[in-house]
Formats: sequence, structure tokens, C-alpha cells
Amino acid sequence: MTAPTTEALRRRVTVRGTVQGVGFRPYVHRLASDLALAGFVSNTASGVLIEVEGPPDGVVDFCERLAAQPPPLASVTAVGFEDLPVTGADDAFTIRSTDRSPGRTLLPPDTATCGDCLRELADPADRRHRHPFVTCTHCGPRFTIATGMPYDRAVTTMAGFPMCPDCAGEYGDPGDRRFHAQPVACPDCGPRLRLVPAAGSAVRPARDADALAAARALLAAGGIVAVKGLGGYHLACDATDARAVDTLRARKARGGKPFAVMCSDLDVVRRIAVPSTAETAALTGPRRPIVLLRRRAEHDTLAPGVCPGSPHVGVMLPYTPVHTLLFGLPGDPPGPRVLVMTSGNRSGEPIVTDDAEALTRLAGLADAWLAHDRPIASPCDDSLLRVRPDGTEQVLRRSRGYAPRPLRLPVAVRPALAVGGDLKNALCLGEGDHAWFGPHIGDMGELATLEAARRAESQMRALTGVGPELVAADRHPGYHSSRWARQRASQLPLRSPLFVQHHHAHIASAMAEHGLDGTTPVIGVAFDGTGYGDDGTVWGGEILLADYNGFRRYGRLTPAPLPGGDAGVANPCRLALARLWAAGLRWDADLPSVGACAPDELALLERQLTRGLACVATSSMGRLFDAVSSLVGVCHRAQYEAQAAMELQSAAAAAWDADTSAYAFGLAGGAYDPAPVLGALIADLRRGTPAPVLAARFHRGVARAVAAVCRRARRDTGLTTVALSGGVFANALLEEECTRLLTGDGLTVLRHGEVPPNDGGLALGQLVVAAHERQKE
Repeated sequence: MTAPTTEALRRRVTVRGTVQGVGFRPYVHRLASDLALAGFVSNTASGVLIEVEGPPDGVVDFCERLAAQPPPLASVTAVGFEDLPVTGADDAFTIRSTDRSPGRTLLPPDTATCGDCLRELADPADRRHRHPFVTCTHCGPRFTIATGMPYDRAVTTMAGFPMCPDCAGEYGDPGDRRFHAQPVACPDCGPRLRLVPAAGSAVRPARDADALAAARALLAAGGIVAVKGLGGYHLACDATDARAVDTLRARKARGGKPFAVMCSDLDVVRRIAVPSTAETAALTGPRRPIVLLRRRAEHDTLAPGVCPGSPHVGVMLPYTPVHTLLFGLPGDPPGPRVLVMTSGNRSGEPIVTDDAEALTRLAGLADAWLAHDRPIASPCDDSLLRVRPDGTEQVLRRSRGYAPRPLRLPVAVRPALAVGGDLKNALCLGEGDHAWFGPHIGDMGELATLEAARRAESQMRALTGVGPELVAADRHPGYHSSRWARQRASQLPLRSPLFVQHHHAHIASAMAEHGLDGTTPVIGVAFDGTGYGDDGTVWGGEILLADYNGFRRYGRLTPAPLPGGDAGVANPCRLALARLWAAGLRWDADLPSVGACAPDELALLERQLTRGLACVATSSMGRLFDAVSSLVGVCHRAQYEAQAAMELQSAAAAAWDADTSAYAFGLAGGAYDPAPVLGALIADLRRGTPAPVLAARFHRGVARAVAAVCRRARRDTGLTTVALSGGVFANALLEEECTRLLTGDGLTVLRHGEVPPNDGGLALGQLVVAAHERQKE
């Protein structure tokens, strides 16, 4: 940029991106003041508007530094410049009130309490000492308190808390860390904590510091406390107290599904797990997700019921002042250092956010409620991720810390809503070159979850300004999400939804995340538990040749009957026997899957399979993992989704380095048949081969089959890029082995990062496919 030769220069600067609610205006004010420039800065509906005037060198320096050194939470996506006539202004640079003209800006996600606020929280001399809602422009709630845009206190759930003179002074001081920090508060003016005991409890109601002390004492005594956080309630208990953990598991009817835990600090994390450098960075970053860590085998103090049978544990660190105070500051009475922190809901329902609903919906689950009077505008569950050996992250649940941060699209889309699927639901709005995922909603089988999805869409529309013209949904005719899509589309200009095949959406999601424009197809490997196929059967072991315009089914896992349809998924032993039946292998009494079934169950299953009663064909890789899990004796009855496959992965991990052999699938064209795998596995089983070795050989066999079919697809088509998508690729062993083999063959591999590989990422693929379909029309 060349400085003009005139004595003064005035320039208008427009900044787009995540630039509201992150301290951008005070940053601009300080920068302009340091350079002795006149002018102003203002929030607009499209971002931030700046005009600066002064010596040309100073204006040029200002423009160059503006986007290079933004505040920590800011994300600048575009900066525009326009020279204006010089006005001769020489007054001080000012911050103007928000311009509420039409447009769009980006709201930041909620972020963990910053170091400065934590120091104030612990400092007895600070006026915010022990204030449970300490925050500033660099941390705290944003998405979960916003009710509209542009982002100002009047359109947040803090609007009902008038600022005291001290807070108002900080809020209005451009040199203060809390300048225009919309959630700013203190003990005199901010939200208040209260403890509400369950009916019949001996615990007494309490407020403020007494509420925290009582909650900590109740947790130490083995109680269960519903704790209101940023995006909803958690159910918390002492993770080292076996009785408390078992009680919570029984009350929530959670079966054997693992719990996540919150540790008071990193030292405590290292007592229960072995985090790598990259995992530590994920744990301590501003998003504070749940990170899957390998458990420490020795001196493990977690109760057995926290994550039964799993070598991993989901861990997070405190991300609100309430969490920090719940663990206690120096000098407080001792309490638990590791807490189970699970979503505050009944199984199958959305997370609870409303205080009155919490008292009814969580009754019988909690012994007390640690609540506060700041409303939650947007429910937002904890995000979940794992860190790969190469340090990259794979997000498995994208919610708090990510939503509503947009994703940049490689292709432009007209205003649209994609509703996702029925499991791990998260909707997506898109317009132009941006897509906005809503927070994780959950499984759509309950009326309450459908209503939560409707509210989430309304809230996301208000925050993004996207007015959808079309709706995209899964092609499954029985999905609740698809029925909702029909209802929603009836209110829009294009009154019929566009239905996208499930596995095509998975591959399109991976393509979009990696910035592919769709002009060249990819070899798409879509492995999951279930997805409605174009032939009316259940797909899930697919090799597709796909772009955004369509796909061709190049290969698939050889189908087998799925007895009982979706209801049969809870019985991996039945899935194993159906696979043996399809492969022509006998149900001998020495096989673990046969022994897991009662005689009348075996007789009924045989009649089902022989007559084809309540049996639909499936090519699902997820169901094959379930079947093998039972066949090797690991899991015969599943209490939660993917339990059998996860336990099979855990078994394989125990023998991964000790045994590198693999079972061979039968290959014919693009089809790959597991019958030879099952036969070899049974032979090894009868030789007394341990289950972990069998599991490892199966995993490697699947990866080698993937590599073989992809090599054949490259030979036939010339395509050299492979996209791995679908919930099965949450399996770290399988994803890593597939990637190693495919890259070794010279293929480029696309793996999911910020967009989940499971159905939580489905809506992004629906969005870009639907956009292309409408363009063709």
C-alpha cells in the first residue's frame, strides 16, 4: 500500500468477520489513538465500520496493522478500503453507537474464562473476588446469551441486569478490558446464584457463596447436583465415588454409556489420563471441549462406573467461574477434584436450559439444583473431540465453543436450511459462501427434541440473518427430521424439500469442509450404521464416486439381513448370526454369539431369516462391526449406540502393536464380501486366539479392503482423492490405518476435522448438494 502525498488522508474501512463481542472497537480505538488519528468506529449489522483521518503514514500504518493483530477472539474475514474527502477533523477518535441498518455480522462462540478474569476471581482485594459471573471482552458467554444482532447488551439475556455505576464506568471506558463487554457484571448488579434442594431433602436453600459451599459439600457427601452452565444444565457427582456414579447412572437410565468428567486443573487430569502436548492444548484452549484421553492404567482413581470397559475417558477443564468456584479456591473446604459432568436431561431428551423446566424434568435425578437467574437464549451442549497422532483434531460433537462460528463454503449457495438426520442432529443454515451449524441437538425421536430443533432454527435465523428459501433433508421417508422438513418447506418459496441421499451427504460434507468446488468427483468411502439407500435397503458400507451434483455407487459391502430392522441393532448377537446365515456358515454351539441367545430366540431368528420376516437387507459397515464384536465374545447386547463397535475397537487397540496380520475380504469388482473374514475369524477363535487379536485382524482387514477397492476405483476412473466419512470413521484405529494405506498408495485422503464425520456433520453435505440441485433446475 503506497502512502498518498497529500498532507492528510481520510479513509473508510469496513471489517467483516467475527468482530462483535470480542473487543474489536476498543482495539480500534486504542490503535487509532496511539497513531494520533481522528475519526470513529461503529458496529453495523455487517461488521465494523471505521473512518480514520490524519497523516498519510499513520493512516496507512493503521490499515496494515488492523487485521494483522486483532483481539484474541476476533476472526477477520474481509477488510475493505475507500478513500474519502478530507474533513479537516482533528478531534479525538471516538466510538459511536451501533448502526442498526440491515446486514450481517458474525457472532463469536462462548469461550472459557480468561486468565485475567480468573486472577480477579481469586484476588480478595478485587471487587469481583468470588463473583460467579466474572467476564470481559476476551471471554465468557456470547452465543448462549444473544437474542438478536447486532450484538449489544439490549439484545442479550443480560438486558434485565442494569449495570451499577462501577460496571457502567468500565463498560464506557475505551481503555478498559470490559469496554462494551455485554455480559459485564459484578456482585452488586449481576446475576445471582441459588441452591434449590430437592423435595424432602435435608439440604437447606442458599444463595450466592453459601449456595456454592452447600453444593460442594453435597457433592463431597455423594450427592448429585444439577449445575446450570453456559448452554444448559449438567448433572454432576463425585467421579471417584462409586456409589454416587452408580446412582446417577441408574437415575438417568444411561446403561453402560461412558460419562465425561471435569477435572479441577491439569495436574488432576494427569492423575487419571495421559494427555499429549496436542491434547493438552485442546483441553486448555478457549473452546474447552471434552477431549477423549487414554486413561492412566496405574493409580486410576475414577469410579468403575464412569467409563466401564473403555481405555479412554472424556475430560474437560472448568470453563466458567461457577465451575472454578465449585471446585473451590485456596482455603475453601475440600471437595471432589474430579466431577462427572453429564448433560442435564433424561436419556433421549434435549439438554434442559429453563430453570422452571429443570425443577420438573430433572426431578428424581438431582438432589439439588445450583441455578442462577441469567436466562439461556440458546441451548448449547459440550463439544467433543479426539486428537490424532499427528496433532490434528477430529470433532465428534460440534457445539459449545464452535457454534455459531461459520464455515467458509467453496461454492455459493442460495439461502437454505438443511435439517440433518435423526441421530446426533445439528441443523445448518447457509447463504452465499458461508454455512452456520447450529449447536448439537441430539436424537430426534422425542417430541421435546423436535421442538428444540424448531427453536434452534429460529434462533439461528435471528443471529445469522439467513432467510431460507429452500429446505434440504435426508431421503429416509420415516425420519422425524424429514417430516419436519416437509412442514418447514410448506412455509417457504420452494414448498417442497430437496431430499439428499444419506451417504452422498456424508461425502459432500467432507468435500465442502476441505474446500473442494465439486468440479472433480472423489472416491467417497461412507461407513456408518444406517442410511436409507436408493434401492430401499439399509446402506452403510458404501464406496461412491461423488461430487455435489450426484453420485454413483461404485462398491459396497455384501448385504446381509437385518432382523428386526432398527430394533435389532440392540442385539449384536442376532446381527452376528444373520451375517453367518448370509455367508452360509453354521450356527455351531461353541460360537459366542450362539451361546448368547436362548434356544427360543435362536428358533425365532432362524424362522425370520428363512422366511424373510421383518428383515431388511443391509450393507452397513457399522452393523458388521457390531456382528464381529459379538462373534469374538466382546459385546452381545448393546445398551447405547455404537457400544459393540466401540468395545471391539478397544479390544483391538490392546493387541494392535503385537499382531499385524489381517483377515482378507472377498473382492469382486467394487463389492467386498466379509464371508471369508468370518470363516477365518471362527477358525482362529477355535484355535484359542484371544479376542483382542481377532479384533485387530478384523480392523486391519477392513482397512485393506478399503484400500483395494479404492485402488481399483482409481484404475477405472483416474480419480485420486478419497474422502472418508460416516460415523464408523470416529474409530481412530480404522481411520488411521485406512489413511496410512491409502496415502501409501499415492492417494490424497480427506478426513473430517471441525465437521463431525458422523450424522452431526450431515447437514453441511445436504446444504451443498441441495444448492447444486436447485441450480440444475
